[in-house]
Order: sequence, then structure tokens, then C-alpha cells
Amino acid sequence: MREVFHQSLEDVQARLVEIAELVTVAIDKATRAFGTSDVALAEEVIEADIVIDDKAIALDELAIEILARQQPVARDLRIVVSALRMSASLERMGDIAEHIAQLTRMRFPERAIPKGLKSTFTKMGELDVEVARKLTELLRTQDLALSDEIRNTDDALDDLHVSVFEKVLSDSWQGEASATVDATLASRYHERFADHAVSVAKKVSYLATGDWTTETDAISVVTEA
Repeated sequence: MREVFHQSLEDVQARLVEIAELVTVAIDKATRAFGTSDVALAEEVIEADIVIDDKAIALDELAIEILARQQPVARDLRIVVSALRMSASLERMGDIAEHIAQLTRMRFPERAIPKGLKSTFTKMGELDVEVARKLTELLRTQDLALSDEIRNTDDALDDLHVSVFEKVLSDSWQGEASATVDATLASRYHERFADHAVSVAKKVSYLATGDWTTETDAISVVTEA
């Protein structure tokens, strides 16, 4: 019975990795579509979001089944409950990628990125993709050095987010109301994407160490006896 339980926990981890991989594809396509006004690519992101949603729901159902049938306690209980919360964050990251794609579609054939902010949003997109890739690897390997890297990248995105607001609030800003809305929404989406990644990374670190602040090297979250 214990072997079956641990197999279920490994399945939970594998599903988290799978969802994170799909989120990485989504944010990569969404940010590229946003930067180039590629509406076809944006449509791919929008249509694929249902797959992320469905897999998150399936993971939640598995976690609830484990809670009901296995009645885990202590660390095992924390793993399952944390998986539910991480699933919610990953699903939300997929939604944010979809929102970025929707901005692209809404403004097509015009560019969604307002003049003067292209380089900023290009960098934000690159950082979001980097965060997603590192988060996927963190979930796969539990190498907590990646958690630190994710937080550092999030700090860089926060700085870019602030710079967008400073730009649109400055006296030199010439953008129309729609451009101002697009810039603030898009900046917020990019910034929030990384925030959710940090949230997941913190939960992985907590499961590995039992401490929200302790830093250590690769520790297995799921397979530890």
C-alpha cells in the first residue's frame, strides 16, 4: 500500500512538470506573438489554454483522491496540499499567457506594444520565458538553486514593470488612452506571471527544507521515503 501511495505522489510531481512545460510553451508563444503582432500564434495560445486548464483539474482530482483514500499526514499531507496550490498557480500562469495573446488579437493588425516600449516588453517576455523554463526544471529536479534564480529574475521583472509605469505617467508620454491601457495591462501580466512562479518555487523550497527561508541544494520532494 505504501508503494502505491508513493507512486501516486510521483504521478503528482510528473503532472506538475507536464503542466509547467505547457505553460512554458504558452508564454513563449504569447510573448513572441505580442512582440510581432502574430495573430495566428496568439490564437494558438488562446486555443491551447483549455489543455492547461483540463490538466490542472485532473491533477486536483488526483490530489483529492489521494487525500480521501490515503489520508496522508505530516510531510505527505503537505506535499499533496502544496500540489493543489501549485496547480492553481500554474493554471493562472497559463491564463496570463492567454491574456497576453488576447491583447495581441484585440489590437491586430496594429501592434499591441505602444511606441517607445518595444525593448522593455521584449525583455520582459524573455525573462518570463526564462522563469517558466527554470520553474519547470525546479519541479523536475528540486534543485533549489533554481529557486533563487527565479526570485532574482522576478526582481528584474519588477524593475521593468516600474519603468513602464514611469514611462506612461511621464510628461513625455504621447500615447493615446488605448496605448496607455495596453501598456499597463501587458506590464502587469508579465509581472504577475513571474510572481506566480515565485510562489510555486517557494512551495517547492518549503517542501524540501521545511522552512520558507532555508536554502539548500537538490533535495527530492516526492520520492524521499
